[in-house]
Amino acid sequence: MDSDWLEDFLALIDCGNFSRAAEKRAVSQPSFSRRIKSLEEWVGATLIDRSTHTIRLTAAGDRFRNTAEETLRRLQLGREEARATAKAASETLRFASTHVLSLTFFPNWLRTLEIDAQTNATIELIADNMVACERLMIEGRGQFLLCHHHEAANVRLGSDFKSIRLGSDILLPVAAPEVIASGPTAETPQLAFTSDSGMGRILAAAWSAKGLPPPPQPSFASHLASVLTAMARDGRGVAWSALSLVEADLSSGRLARAGSPEDEVPIEIRLWRPKARQSPAAEALWTRLLKIEAGQGT
Repeated sequence: MDSDWLEDFLALIDCGNFSRAAEKRAVSQPSFSRRIKSLEEWVGATLIDRSTHTIRLTAAGDRFRNTAEETLRRLQLGREEARATAKAASETLRFASTHVLSLTFFPNWLRTLEIDAQTNATIELIADNMVACERLMIEGRGQFLLCHHHEAANVRLGSDFKSIRLGSDILLPVAAPEVIASGPTAETPQLAFTSDSGMGRILAAAWSAKGLPPPPQPSFASHLASVLTAMARDGRGVAWSALSLVEADLSSGRLARAGSPEDEVPIEIRLWRPKARQSPAAEALWTRLLKIEAGQGT
């Protein structure tokens, strides 16, 4: 069934005869008559009483008139809603980010971008653990993934994705000063990352690359660096954390480094995206980032 047939049917009712309706619909009268006949065949009932000079609806036609009007109205509304949704989607930038960077990096980075050039796009940010963020990207629910990265650690995005470096960070062991003063940190309770943590994945890969064993059995584990940092701040043990998260604690003396500089793991802050072309807003952002990386941004 063609929606044009419904418009033909309603035009015939409005005009009162086939010739004027055909003219209104900008088709020949024979073609118009065939389309009305096709509609009747699709409905399975005669809609027009052709036995009189003036066009009249049959009982079936009168009943179907409301259906035709409602159907066309719903089609128009559905079309408008779909266009509005598509427009909103094309003007939305959807970011997935690991928890730490959503707090320590994303707000200032976004502010810098907005200062350089205002965007009318709506920004959506989902903060989660690394495994969940990777899943969002693979399932196409995120346009960009902001995360820490180390060359020794695998990223589960595959060859369909590419990335750009936005900055750097450091993973380092920290503890409350009184904990460090109480004895060797190797004997101190360990606060560790769970397997779905991106930082945990990076640490495991970095230690393996150096031929180092992982720390002893942890007394507490979480995928959230902020939780591990809070536990360390509370004197519960040694935690590995990002410098961007603990820099203020180190400056204030609430936390102290619990290892040597050689223990620390330099890491990158990277933004990942699918290689496939995305919305105009997403592509415009990526172009700006590439120019900034090449030293051409303003």
